[in-house]
Amino acid sequence: MSASRLTTVNLVFPGDTNPRGTIFGGRVLQWIDMIGAMAAQTHCRQVVVTVSMDAVEFRAPIHLGEYAILTATVNRAWRSSMEVQVTVEAEHPLSGERVTSVEAFLTFVALGPDGRSAPVRAVQPETEAEWARYEAAQQRRAARLAFKSEHGG
Repeated sequence: MSASRLTTVNLVFPGDTNPRGTIFGGRVLQWIDMIGAMAAQTHCRQVVVTVSMDAVEFRAPIHLGEYAILTATVNRAWRSSMEVQVTVEAEHPLSGERVTSVEAFLTFVALGPDGRSAPVRAVQPETEAEWARYEAAQQRRAARLAFKSEHGG
């Protein structure tokens, strides 16, 4: 799993914030989608598209001037789809204090040259924590598929 783990850091500028001086949720979602796609592409080395972004939880605000540290990990891969977990931490630039601000789970599908879904390689968990995320990904997938089936998707 560590081979496809990516981290990026963004400084929160005034244009990223609302009148209260905290980051717009939409800006965070944009960053999450971008690093999620990059992690998925790093894993499969193919073009990917976002299929879903679910279980997005905004836990704490990120303020103007703070660092937004995004970490993306491919938790599991199936035939052509992958679940990517993205965690966003806010870091105060002077104190170094970090708080988990957002966590999200995204699904990406790999596309072949013909634009159709393409097979991807399996994820190889290496640690107990990675095995736990790997198993939890299967449970989330089952829940997504059940929801889709129940709601005509």
